[in-house]
Amino acid sequence: MRLWTLPTCSDTLEYRNAFVAECGIATRRVSMTRDNGAGGGDELRHRGGRSRDSSRDLALREAALDLLAEVGYDRLTMDAVAARARAGKTTIYRRWQDKAELVVDSLNSLKGAPDIPDTGSLRQDLHALAEEITSAEGKFGARVTVGMVSALARDAELRQVIREKFMAPRMTGFREVFERAVARGEMSDGHDLDLLAGLFPALALQQLVMSGELPDTEFARQIMDEAVYPLATAPAARIATGATAGGKTYG
Repeated sequence: MRLWTLPTCSDTLEYRNAFVAECGIATRRVSMTRDNGAGGGDELRHRGGRSRDSSRDLALREAALDLLAEVGYDRLTMDAVAARARAGKTTIYRRWQDKAELVVDSLNSLKGAPDIPDTGSLRQDLHALAEEITSAEGKFGARVTVGMVSALARDAELRQVIREKFMAPRMTGFREVFERAVARGEMSDGHDLDLLAGLFPALALQQLVMSGELPDTEFARQIMDEAVYPLATAPAARIATGATAGGKTYG
């Protein structure tokens, strides 16, 4: 009768394979495929086995996002995610290899583009955007973004996700509203629409960073009425001869 001892890290590959064969231990490989459909997340399947529990994935992503909004990226830990989701750390590491991968996948599961209003009036469209951005979902996304700020300077993948999921869709929404206003004749042609589109998000982000809260809906409408709308409906030449930044005149 042969006796087998548990192999150590220094054992050869052949010895480990013999150990596995002798003891009847079957190893399973896990493959990861990204689901770019409605699921919005990674789907892990054991080859020859059942699909992973998607409800557990959802709970882990929600826990990660909640903690991002509460404590920020740098203070988020896998231990905290496991505790919040009432799961073991091994459950997390079977799905994501590290914190960055978990966060990227969790961010990708969020709704990106806001609903773009089309009321037939620039002022009403801006008010509708204000309501969308200051909704509970919009505020949560903004807090998550602020929680990521410290990591964005050093992680290109995280920057890309934040840009694609949060910044670009909102800029696109404002730009579409302005383009329709130009087509209706409410705005003169020649404005820098990207500059105008970034005005409200910049003011809202400043408010969030300084006070910890996004503007409420009433204040957001005030920003639209007193800053965004007057600039958008002013003659384009007035913008073109205005302030410059970095040697570039906007307009």
